[in-house]
Amino acid sequence: MFKNYFNIALRNLWKNKGISTINILGLSLGIATCLLIMLFVQKELSYDRFNEKSDRLYRVTFNSRMQGGDLKEASVMPPVAQTLKNDYPEVEEATRLQARGGTRITYGNKVFTDGLAYVDPNFFTVFTLPLEKGNAATALLEPNTAIITSVLAKKYFGTADPIGKVLTLKDQHTFFTVTGVVKEIPENSHFHFEVFASTSNLPEANESSWMVSGFYTYVVLRKGTDPKKFAGHFPEMVQKYIGPQLKQGLGVTLAELESKGNSISFALQPITDIHLHSNLTGDMEPGGDIKYVYIFSAVALFMLLIACINFMNLSTASAAKRAKEIGIRKVLGSVKKQLVSQFLLESLFITSIALLIGILLVYVLLPFFNDLTGQHLKISLTNSPYALPLLIAFGLFTGILAGSYPAFFLSSFKPVEVLKGKFSTGKKSAGLRSGLVVFQFIISISLIIGTTVVYKQLSYIRNKELGFDKEQVLVIEQAYWLNNNLDVFRSQLMQDPGVKSVSVSGFLPAGNSANNNFFVSADDNAQQLIKTLRYDVDENYLPTLGISIASGRNFSPQFPTDSSGIIINEAAARSFGWTNDPLNHTLTHNSNDGSKESYHVIGVVKDFNFRSLHEAITPLVMVLAKDNGSVIVKVKTADMPGLLANIQQKWKNLHAEAPFSYSFLDDRFNNTYKAEQYIGRILGIFAGLTIFVACLGLFGLATFMAEQRRKEIGIRKVLGADVSGLVAMLSKDFLKLVLIAFIIASPIAWYVMNRWLQEFAYRISISVWVFAITAFLAAIITLLTVSFQAVRSARANPVNSLRSE
Repeated sequence: MFKNYFNIALRNLWKNKGISTINILGLSLGIATCLLIMLFVQKELSYDRFNEKSDRLYRVTFNSRMQGGDLKEASVMPPVAQTLKNDYPEVEEATRLQARGGTRITYGNKVFTDGLAYVDPNFFTVFTLPLEKGNAATALLEPNTAIITSVLAKKYFGTADPIGKVLTLKDQHTFFTVTGVVKEIPENSHFHFEVFASTSNLPEANESSWMVSGFYTYVVLRKGTDPKKFAGHFPEMVQKYIGPQLKQGLGVTLAELESKGNSISFALQPITDIHLHSNLTGDMEPGGDIKYVYIFSAVALFMLLIACINFMNLSTASAAKRAKEIGIRKVLGSVKKQLVSQFLLESLFITSIALLIGILLVYVLLPFFNDLTGQHLKISLTNSPYALPLLIAFGLFTGILAGSYPAFFLSSFKPVEVLKGKFSTGKKSAGLRSGLVVFQFIISISLIIGTTVVYKQLSYIRNKELGFDKEQVLVIEQAYWLNNNLDVFRSQLMQDPGVKSVSVSGFLPAGNSANNNFFVSADDNAQQLIKTLRYDVDENYLPTLGISIASGRNFSPQFPTDSSGIIINEAAARSFGWTNDPLNHTLTHNSNDGSKESYHVIGVVKDFNFRSLHEAITPLVMVLAKDNGSVIVKVKTADMPGLLANIQQKWKNLHAEAPFSYSFLDDRFNNTYKAEQYIGRILGIFAGLTIFVACLGLFGLATFMAEQRRKEIGIRKVLGADVSGLVAMLSKDFLKLVLIAFIIASPIAWYVMNRWLQEFAYRISISVWVFAITAFLAAIITLLTVSFQAVRSARANPVNSLRSE
């Protein structure tokens, strides 16, 4: 019987090859979209789940609320890990990591820059990363020991055994003996380093201060421990350890801080939440966003639904062609169950073909998708035992979803009415088809509006007045490699006719930058403690970056007292309440050892966006101090390649200990919004695909509508109707449906995109023209889709349609 069903399905597929082609194309695109997004979602949700203890592993984070803004930090103070382990029996293990980033490491005559992190000796027993060589429990117990990745081992030592080899750091005084080799850190980890050195001889690892942070701290809770209840211990830990040091170092008690609305606290963050749910200052790597997982999952579902709706609409609209077949089969004894099985089998057959095409499309398009979106997605049916069964289940689900309604609809025809020629699909069926078309266009129109808003916001970000000049600014990284030749290098740059000005500082208003939280009190009033960000700059910093001075002056070599001077931004002046005369005030910073540093306010700069536009401008102070992080060059030449070649040669001539590395400030700024750029691209792609699949269904429906009204069109032509009038008649019903979809989709899209825009402190407002252009596009797309078939029907010879009358 199955063979008979299969033969009938194959015959009907060929007989209705026009509809079948549209259905297969629509379903294959819907399936390919779903598979691509499923790969993306699977990767995003898999972060840090490779750890055997991931269900009990948490990162300790630090939160503070002060005048000047809230601060949520991913790293905490050095003593936190050991304090938690000693004071609270619920903690099974605690470990720390201090990130150092790209560090120059040498072995013999080989010199590379690789990621270095200092970790506690028990790090690899907490993070169950398998070691290829060495013992995870003992490899880092001794000072000056390190575990390296297998990739690094091959790079430095080739095929030789790395155990016992000695690596030297840039200062030529720090060395590490390799005691272990770990497999390459998984891509779905929230950290990636090549060298993990022991903290056993790291001075700051033994620091007892609770006033400085810098250590990423992780705890494994004992089985059965409620993390929320355990976090209830944190206030007493703050009171016991931070309270006394706060009083000694800053001259203020916790109670006094809290009376001003300030607060200090710790929190637990599940390790599996770091990638998608973290928005903390100092995260080691940029994370994802759970909202985008939800958005893309919804897009995939809607794309599949649109393809399935096409199948339903076209199957029910073309029911007249199969009505007599169904009537005869019922007369000959077929029961409804058999007919439902037949039609579901046809649906599954078409879906199987679409599934194979969809998988092929994913294999072909995945590299382009990765390039376009910055992802590194992979597909393999052999690596996972569940891949093939899941694909088959997905195909079955899609086939049943698409074919269930047509199967029950077609099998419900009454044979007597069908064979007497009284068959009609009825108003109910037509109403359902109209409703499904409206649903398709609600999704399509919502995606058009969403894509437009994303691109408008990105355009606003690119063109917003930031308060500094990011154009034609060259950033030469790792300037400290020049050592004592840095001043010579700067002097040589200033002599180049293509250079306007040069500044040396690691503090940059775009991209990765040095950060230094700085607590100050105004006019020696300890009760008025403000959290600011401190920039160490030279006298050329402001003019090089085009930062404007609102009042006062810049640092100058003509004023020796500027070593104790300070420049603040307007946000800091507002926080101190200095709205009238912000100059001639004093800011005091209490060091951890109890000493005080006093600074005289000599200038106020206009507010500039030194962080992402997701965040409002917060208080910032600048002091005259050396920081050899980067050389910032304001360029005034059009011959950028020539200038870069000259600068690179100067770098080499001064025997810098690292390769010449540079970036442009505008590129660093744009890279800050890579996630949003990828979102815009992905939404644009899927919006286009969704519209295309919806239009496929619309085209098929228009074809059958025209076929149904063939005789009516012939009569109207005989009575004098022109082509344009007939096209308008055939198109207006579809335009009405699109209009209804637009009315429903607009408020939904406005609400969703307005919520998305709330993530930006600086954002556009969604203007009326966005909706007007979307309505116009939807109408044009509908007319172009329908008009081809409408014009064809309107121009047909009426004799052919009326010959049988």
